[in-house]
Amino acid sequence: MRASRYFMPTLKEAPAEAEVPSHIFLIRAGYIRQLAAGLYEYLPLGFRVLKKIENIIRKHMDDAGALEVLLPILTPSELWQETGRWDVYGKELFRVEDRKGRLFALGPTHEETITDLVRKNIRSYKDLPKNFYQIQTKFRDEARPRYGLIRGREFLMKDAYSFDISEEMAVKSYEVMKETYRKIFDELGLDYLMVEADTGAIGGKFSHEFVVKVPNGEAHIVYCEKCGYAANIEAAKYEFELDKLPPEEEKSLEKVYTPGVSSVEEVSEFLGVDRKKIVKTLVYILDDGTAVAVLIRGDRELNETKLINYFNAVDARMASSEDLEKLGIVEGFVGPIGLDIPVYADISVKDLHNFVVGANEKDYHLVNVNIPRDFKPVDFVDFSTAKEGDPCPVCRSPLKETTGLEVGHIFLLGTKYSEAMRAYFVDKDGREKPIIMGCYGIGVSRLMAAAVEQNHDENGIIWPENIAPFKLHILALNVKDNQIKDVAEKIYNRAKEEGIEVLYDDRDISPGAKFKDADLIGIPYRIVVGKKVKEGRVEFQERKTGNREEVEIDKINGLLKKLL
Repeated sequence: MRASRYFMPTLKEAPAEAEVPSHIFLIRAGYIRQLAAGLYEYLPLGFRVLKKIENIIRKHMDDAGALEVLLPILTPSELWQETGRWDVYGKELFRVEDRKGRLFALGPTHEETITDLVRKNIRSYKDLPKNFYQIQTKFRDEARPRYGLIRGREFLMKDAYSFDISEEMAVKSYEVMKETYRKIFDELGLDYLMVEADTGAIGGKFSHEFVVKVPNGEAHIVYCEKCGYAANIEAAKYEFELDKLPPEEEKSLEKVYTPGVSSVEEVSEFLGVDRKKIVKTLVYILDDGTAVAVLIRGDRELNETKLINYFNAVDARMASSEDLEKLGIVEGFVGPIGLDIPVYADISVKDLHNFVVGANEKDYHLVNVNIPRDFKPVDFVDFSTAKEGDPCPVCRSPLKETTGLEVGHIFLLGTKYSEAMRAYFVDKDGREKPIIMGCYGIGVSRLMAAAVEQNHDENGIIWPENIAPFKLHILALNVKDNQIKDVAEKIYNRAKEEGIEVLYDDRDISPGAKFKDADLIGIPYRIVVGKKVKEGRVEFQERKTGNREEVEIDKINGLLKKLL
């Protein structure tokens, strides 16, 4: 492709709203343009990268035996109502109404649609297993679209769904997809982690995320360098046994005057007590209106995802001042003793002795509290958020913490959707059983951003070779010089003959502008045709390393074959 005929509107500056490198450079280098908040147009360069990513995904999905389909973007609301997600998915679900008043969803995901397809067409165990996938536009009504392609309202996604006759076979399908995802991300040239994850709104028995390690990532990950354990912070565990305080002899319960002192830090300083021996009593309101109290040690943070999962709730929120007043609870001095709502405790509290809690009375705390002498929680549960330095739950080595960008997520769904939508098969004994399902997603457009987040410098993008829009960039530094132009044309035509994807900058602009655009665009290899053609040489450059070498013009064919 000749740059003079191409469309790559590069910019010297990025829009003010562009904050992260991928957003900045994809706009500046002419890969994307914003149409509205969270909506982006893919220009020719960007579309080429998307197709490269898609084709790598397709290759490995096809190799794994998955079958490509294309499902409608619009899903009738009746299907979502069958699974109950029409009401519980939340405001992120785009809902539209046609001229006849029928409601539809713009699919953020397609579990209902694919399950409907399968239940109408598969009835026998002989027709299973199956794995269907598609690469399709998805929609999510994000409250705050941001970071360009990282969090948009419209995005490109690969979603796949497996269907099996037994739990054992479903796990095998899940493991095949797990390995397939590794191959995909390896070929994409990304530095990633596979981590244990929460199943979230999709549901299911267990799940894993594939997270690209980047400083600006929205996913918080803990991992172990020694054994390889890794988990999203929402699902991460830690070995509590190594974090316990030594046992003590029980002391007498006392009520202490603590005027205006309510936070953990204030109580710790006022009483001269370690934060680990102060227990926070947090009151939450579940989505059904139930109020519960949760105890957690003062040096730890509550993980709301774990709380929601334990109570099998859709959502939960911290009780407001008004909620506490209605419950007759004194804000700032809440404690577990004498509460009229159920009390649950984090495992960090289980073996604690002589600890401090609120006295349920303004300006007072109780010290030397002990379980079960003074109160007994309904249950002890892992409600804690794991953090850096916590002992690994597998090998007990200190955990590390990092941020990342989720680019893939796989779920073992079980029968959540097949039972709700009666997607049943008849087994060899003639009995009807629900199909066991799995779900596997990859953010295709997000991968484009993730690759840039991991591969850039201050001058622009440095594409991994397998997904670069072109492999070779030829710069003719002065197209008015016939010798330079003739050599550049010959190299360009030879590269095309060899089957190399090449972008030839034949524009009549300054050499400085060409170099700036080349750095921005980030094509892996570059041949610079300039004044040294008079000496029979051109310059070969690598964008990633910055290495440069002079190559004799009559040896260019060998260089091109090597590139190919």
